[in-house]
Amino acid sequence: MVPLLGRPFLAYQLALLRQHGVTDVILACSYRVDDVKQALGEAEHLGVRLRYVVETEPLGTGGGVRNAADLARGTVFVLNGDVLTDADLTAMREFHDSRGSRTTIFLTRVADPRAYGLVELDSDARLARFREKPTAEEPITTDTINAGVYLIDAALLARIPAGRAVSIEREFFPAVIRDGVPAYGWVAESYWRDIGSPAVYRAAQLDMLDGRVRAALSPPGRQVREGVWMGEGTEVAAGAAIAPPAVIGDGTHVAAGAVVGSHAVLGRGCRIGPRARVTESILWERVSLGEQAVAAGCVLGDDVSLGAHAEVGAGVVLESGAVVAERSRLPR
Repeated sequence: MVPLLGRPFLAYQLALLRQHGVTDVILACSYRVDDVKQALGEAEHLGVRLRYVVETEPLGTGGGVRNAADLARGTVFVLNGDVLTDADLTAMREFHDSRGSRTTIFLTRVADPRAYGLVELDSDARLARFREKPTAEEPITTDTINAGVYLIDAALLARIPAGRAVSIEREFFPAVIRDGVPAYGWVAESYWRDIGSPAVYRAAQLDMLDGRVRAALSPPGRQVREGVWMGEGTEVAAGAAIAPPAVIGDGTHVAAGAVVGSHAVLGRGCRIGPRARVTESILWERVSLGEQAVAAGCVLGDDVSLGAHAEVGAGVVLESGAVVAERSRLPR
């Protein structure tokens, strides 16, 4: 649910599915479900029907899918909840059907695959071996990793034990390979990022601002000029500068002499004081910067306040409600 360019991240996944003809979506969830429902409802505005299956206790990557399996029919896409991609899911489905596959994994190539699940293929792209996050001592045999998007014959989901935590990477896929079930890897050069860390979360939004992602959703608000989007009720004082690319949320005020951008994302209700500066930073909602305060290369949660002349620099992440005293500097 973290915001990307002012929208909940999940909205981009739902829009991607809709773009490729998938309109019936099941969300397997357990944490802060009411917040998700409040933000997205049944997601009619995104062109899909969103249903919720709630885990009473965490069931892991496989158990969560198994918990939702009773609602699934035919061939289903399964997406990890922290993957930003513009993968051509239609092409993935065509590959899946052409091979007679019963489960297909989207694979992407990375320079350093150790932090991910490695997937080895036979010469015909059939899955040969699934290695989840090898240790530093283990040899690297491929640069193709599990990108967290799967096509699975719904009947196969019955192989996942019900009612307990199960890893889809460590249990389900290795068993499918071992038992000779037709299973393939689809390698694509699409944009892909796991946004599960603050640094990558920020970098992904800069990529979106730069057009490196063929996102199925545009930023909210209206595009007032090339590379600049503004929400309703936004006020930019005379003498303030907005440098593209930038996204500015509803009800935000930018004071005289302030500079926003380039590569700045401001949520709703932010207050940017006189001669303050925001660049290469992600500000959530109701963030305030005092006079001549600076946010450069950081992520600031809801209701963060920077005093006059305070500076928050590259790599800093501040939790919601944090207060930085005037003339303070982070990192020191």
